[in-house]
Amino acid sequence: MGAGRPPTLADVAALAGVGRGTASRVLNDSPHVSPAARTAVQAAVEALGYVPNHAARSLVTRRTGTVALVVSEPGERVFNEPYFAAIVRGIGEALAASGVQLVLTMAGEQPAAGRAATYLTDRHVDGVLLLSLHAEDPLPDLLEARGVPTVCGGSPATRRPAYVVDADNLAGGRAAVDHLVAGGRRRLAVLAGPQDMSSGRDRLVGALDAAEAAGLARPEVAWGDYSEESGRRAMAELLAGGPPPDGVFAASDLMAVGALRALRDAGLAVPRDVALVGFDDAPVCRHTDPELTTVRQPVSRMGRVMAEVLLERIAGREVPADTVLPTRLVVRGSA
Repeated sequence: MGAGRPPTLADVAALAGVGRGTASRVLNDSPHVSPAARTAVQAAVEALGYVPNHAARSLVTRRTGTVALVVSEPGERVFNEPYFAAIVRGIGEALAASGVQLVLTMAGEQPAAGRAATYLTDRHVDGVLLLSLHAEDPLPDLLEARGVPTVCGGSPATRRPAYVVDADNLAGGRAAVDHLVAGGRRRLAVLAGPQDMSSGRDRLVGALDAAEAAGLARPEVAWGDYSEESGRRAMAELLAGGPPPDGVFAASDLMAVGALRALRDAGLAVPRDVALVGFDDAPVCRHTDPELTTVRQPVSRMGRVMAEVLLERIAGREVPADTVLPTRLVVRGSA
């Protein structure tokens, strides 16, 4: 090896006393290598300070060592709402051990969505994680049709993509209303999330099913988009329309925080006058007054599972089409 020249794969093979092909198989984690050869190559890599040429490797393997996370929301929401931070943390934890890099793309509106589709289908990434999908989003079908392994976190309300990881939103909505009913609340309202997403639809359906099973009148429903301001508006709309409910299920914790503001502006106390349950178990739940009762969905775990399923798909292994993670009620002071 010449002075100043970085070590090559041939140098590694020579020091290890093996062929170049054997050294390459060790570096690519092939199982078709003897333990002795693997140990010798790894020792040579460490002794020489060899760094694999990923660009050259990608020409052979047709892999980039990169996956993309595409969030179909504006950047302002992605960086301000705790849900997205938690799911990215989970994805990062799963990818860290694999050596795969993560690229974050926001595709909340055109032309960003069009640019993302072009980039993702032009062999820049090995696979794609899709998050916050709304109805009529073409990306899941487009990516699958072009052979890009894809895993979705949740799904649009109108169709189910090929591979989905999600929380049990239906059971979560039921648990929230069951808790309100068990606390003696009878005039219920739901602040529903976006109905073009399966999460928003399923949380509402679960809540309405639980109210019907309890023999109650159909809850009043107002609409939001999971944001705090939409929760405040939805709650204010309900209060302006007639007598206040005595129990409210909000489809996200941020919507519940907005509802809490509207209830206080109307002179109503939580939980004395109105019991309030959110959904997510975001950190904000422990900083409201009173602390927020909520349905916990395992957001970080959802991110980890999404990444794990995608890595399995990239490797060509069979994975389940649907993975549903359990939710559970966390009781605090608001209900």
